[in-house]
Amino acid sequence: MVNQSTVLLQQQGSNILTDPIWSARASPLSWVGPRRRRKPGVSLEDLPPLDAVLISHNHYDHLDLPTLRRLAARGDSTFIVPAGVGRLLRSKNIGPAHELDWGESLALPGFTIHSVPALHSSSRRIFDHNMTLWCGYVIECQERLVYFAGDTAFGPHFSEIRQEFGSPHLALLPIGAYEPRWFMAAAHMNPEEAVQAHVDLGAVLSVAMHFGTFQLTDEPIDEPVRALRETLARRGISEDTFRVLGFGETLLHENTNHEARP
Repeated sequence: MVNQSTVLLQQQGSNILTDPIWSARASPLSWVGPRRRRKPGVSLEDLPPLDAVLISHNHYDHLDLPTLRRLAARGDSTFIVPAGVGRLLRSKNIGPAHELDWGESLALPGFTIHSVPALHSSSRRIFDHNMTLWCGYVIECQERLVYFAGDTAFGPHFSEIRQEFGSPHLALLPIGAYEPRWFMAAAHMNPEEAVQAHVDLGAVLSVAMHFGTFQLTDEPIDEPVRALRETLARRGISEDTFRVLGFGETLLHENTNHEARP
């Protein structure tokens, strides 16, 4: 777990990074916009070679151009983006960029990436609302399934993903940026909905993301973690099956032990 929705997934030689952001602000400008409250748990320089970088949509806390430029300069990474987002990356000489619509897949050496639905939106400017797609991803690697939800509201797509692909061994589920509900419910799950998504997916293990990095909405920055743990206890679901990792913490899925990255 790096921070926000940035997770490094490693399995027998395959390295995949999700929604990377190392910038100080989730904003098009360096002097205004949501400011980082906690440092990334891993420095960008310490990342291993990356086979793939997954981008779920074009909001600034998920598609961070300064970070993507630095990753592209390292070489050897394939950037996978929703339909319509490739044009932005190519205009900044970030690539190779492969666009996927919902239901489309890309096979790379060692793993296959499937684009799956999410309930969210896209925009980077005033007049480009929903002009590009948003999505989640299912990663098939050596008979293991990993589901990266990106940003999403709660909905039937979790059960539908389970029906199509089977229960994931690991689900990365967002838990933050959900208040006020009258406004945010259409775009972001709250912790209780994230727990229901975990149940609907039938995930062997879920890991929380999209919390504790930027103050994006009205709830206190540490409230999502507290509310998640309260919900798990109330529903009788073990925290061992829905984990909250510290930034920089590593989870070894083989035996569900974890250790802090030095």
